[in-house]
Amino acid sequence: MDTALVVGGTRFIGRHLVADLLDNGYDVTLFNRGNHDNPFAENDAVAHFEGDRTNDSALEAARDEVEPDAVFDCVAYEPRDVRAATEIFADADAYVYISSGGAYGSEEIPKREGETELHDCTPEQATDDTGETYGNRKAEGDRAIFEAADRGVNALSVRPCIVYGPYDYTERLDYWISRVANHDRVVVPGDGDNVWHRAYVEDVASALRIVAEEGTPGEAYNVGDRRIVTIDEMVGLIADALDTDIEIVHAGGRELAAADLSLDDFILYRDYPHVLDTGKLADLGWTSTPVEEAMARTVEEHLESDRDGSEHDPGRDAEERVLGVLDTL
Repeated sequence: MDTALVVGGTRFIGRHLVADLLDNGYDVTLFNRGNHDNPFAENDAVAHFEGDRTNDSALEAARDEVEPDAVFDCVAYEPRDVRAATEIFADADAYVYISSGGAYGSEEIPKREGETELHDCTPEQATDDTGETYGNRKAEGDRAIFEAADRGVNALSVRPCIVYGPYDYTERLDYWISRVANHDRVVVPGDGDNVWHRAYVEDVASALRIVAEEGTPGEAYNVGDRRIVTIDEMVGLIADALDTDIEIVHAGGRELAAADLSLDDFILYRDYPHVLDTGKLADLGWTSTPVEEAMARTVEEHLESDRDGSEHDPGRDAEERVLGVLDTL
């Protein structure tokens, strides 16, 4: 494969994907509406085709102009998007859809491709744009991939768990980095053993490319850090990257309630462990970045940015009340 069309590609996963493709010798074209700053605007190696991915005619025009070997779809949020794209790019050597670990519809450890059931998706959910239906829509997009492969389309799916790393506009990890950087005592919900599998963004990017090159059409591939860390260990990795010492203070539901907080008020907390089996992807030759190195790169970019994760902040004043309660026990 020599040419790649990246639908999306300027913000987070897509940005790292473009960089990975360039590093591996691809000619890359971005397809997007141009609503966000393009980090590759000054890079002559990256072409740009402006259009709305929900407009089939625009996708067809991009296909005809670029004639891509591989298509990577970073912004297919409704099943209809996937069905249209697998028709439009039916002759590509690979069409890779970014699905999600949220597509899995049952809680088990670990979640495995082809074994763990996917969410159902009603017609109403398929066109709903709220977070509550995200997993349903991604699961239905996966089924569209399977159906396309049955028609002979080289369609594949990649299912990341929670993605972190440089340029993460969701600011989920930025909240925790800011807490560790600015406070000696950090409140962690529960007992600190909460596990929510995460995936370093550069590893997601390489997974997308490797699946396009080596994957089997009609298959889905989980992607996540090969070493899974608890929320305590995540905070500890952040502290190590910042070269600082902190005290982790665990707070249960009762202590948090004293400040009108709950466990779920803390971003990246999940009661039941969410773990994806990544062996199928590893069998293609994919490897993940050591978590210490991944966190160091993430923290370094955070310090250069203006992101602080404040939209996820449960309130330091409330946390101080929780700390006061815990100090009296």
